[in-house]
Amino acid sequence: MHLVFTVTTDLSYDQRMQRICNSLARNGYSVTLVGRQKQNSNALLPQAFQQKRIYCLFQKGFLFYAEYQIRLFFFLLLKKMDAVCAIDLDTILPCLFISGIKSIPRVYDAHELFTEMKEVRSRSFINKVWTAIERFAVPKFRHGYTVSDGLKKEFFKRYAVTYTTIRNIPPLDAEPLPIDTNAFIIYQGMVNEGRGFEYLVPAMKYVDQTLLICGDGNFMPQLKSLIHKQGLQDKIILKGLVLPSLLKDITRQAIIGINLVEKEGLNQYYSLPNKFFDYIQAGVPQITMGYPEYKNLNDQYGVAILLDDLDVNLIADAINRLLKNETLRNELRKNCKRAKLDLNWQVEEKKLVSFYQNLLTYPAV
Repeated sequence: MHLVFTVTTDLSYDQRMQRICNSLARNGYSVTLVGRQKQNSNALLPQAFQQKRIYCLFQKGFLFYAEYQIRLFFFLLLKKMDAVCAIDLDTILPCLFISGIKSIPRVYDAHELFTEMKEVRSRSFINKVWTAIERFAVPKFRHGYTVSDGLKKEFFKRYAVTYTTIRNIPPLDAEPLPIDTNAFIIYQGMVNEGRGFEYLVPAMKYVDQTLLICGDGNFMPQLKSLIHKQGLQDKIILKGLVLPSLLKDITRQAIIGINLVEKEGLNQYYSLPNKFFDYIQAGVPQITMGYPEYKNLNDQYGVAILLDDLDVNLIADAINRLLKNETLRNELRKNCKRAKLDLNWQVEEKKLVSFYQNLLTYPAV
């Protein structure tokens, strides 16, 4: 059985899709992951699945999305496959049309509630376009999965689709937890709007520690401006995109992980990004939000300090509390060691494999 997955990301840095595709390949499926070719893309590393990059003349904005949809459609049209999976809303239309033409099952991998992302909600015209696409396409995808129970309920409420929850969790890190070296604070992940940088950057003025930001995204120009405006160029280090294997080693050396999300939009409110679980696997205490998904897990495992709101003083106080309280820090690290035995990809991938086994046994579109 040949499965094709479609994204608009650079495949080298997409940890989530690497995990999903490798898991399915190990379980006997032929898998192709299709993504974008950027002007500065690194050479692809060998994987257990096939990889295809599509180059576009336009690299951002409406013209990029329009061009990518067309190129992706014709690639899929000529590709032999038994099922196609759209990851998020920005590749859903080509997958919908191709699945109809080829009469094959289609799957929606709703990593985000796309229309509730801040960068979409805050732009009226863009929001109307993506909302129209969502309302047209999502109800036609009877089969799908998303990353949290909150988002699963929201999809059912909006479109009467019953999706599976398959969380975005890294593999079990069986190596001993590193010694707490007080090396640095880390933020890993997309540098996009709604990630709390407007509060985190000024909070670092009151923290005697270095912050590493590993990632890139649409908020990077504003982030650089914020850092310069606050005079924190020597305290906040921008690492840019980091390959997953290297990022894992960097994270293990951190003393605190940061995972801040604005409440603006239901996507952020119900999100469960991979960094929450990456910090757990690395044994790194984290500061995150007291939103429902985080609170449920933290009530069970006790791996984080939760914030009720995004506020410069609250963030600075939480960081300094962890930096100065070694007993608390060690307690959270110990809890991470326990939590990672439950919250790992080896457990979660069983749901993924079961999903595709059921899909292809009863291949209804």
